[in-house]
Amino acid sequence: MAAAPVVDAAARLREAVEKRELAALDDLFTPDIRFYSPVKFQPFEGRRTVVGLFGVLLRLFEDFRYIGSYEGTARTSADGSEAASAVLPFRTTVNGKEIHGIDLLHFDEDGRIKEFTVMVRPLSAVQTLGAAVYAGLVADGLVPPLPEER
Repeated sequence: MAAAPVVDAAARLREAVEKRELAALDDLFTPDIRFYSPVKFQPFEGRRTVVGLFGVLLRLFEDFRYIGSYEGTARTSADGSEAASAVLPFRTTVNGKEIHGIDLLHFDEDGRIKEFTVMVRPLSAVQTLGAAVYAGLVADGLVPPLPEER
């Protein structure tokens, strides 16, 4: 894939996230997208699930902004194939914790995102983000609540 489609797709993702336009994300993801979260070992899989996750994230993020972009190629997690890729560094705040992170995007041959990996720091921000995202996923019915402890 040429660099121009990657730059275009990354720019469209950036615009959709920054404007909090959840519907615009649907066309950017492959039907079988895999989303690797910093707080969950197994990836979120499938467009419906990942768009639902973004609904939670866009509600949680305060002052979200991408601060740069890098394009190139990288091996995917799913099958190790080399794919056109982009890295988008970002800053945001969740529940008063400032988060520094990157979104690593892998594209298919049509310019859609097939893998989306998020890395964030510091550890306290990862923990805050994980708890807030889990609560949002439960509230939206995307995951079951944990059984109550006795």
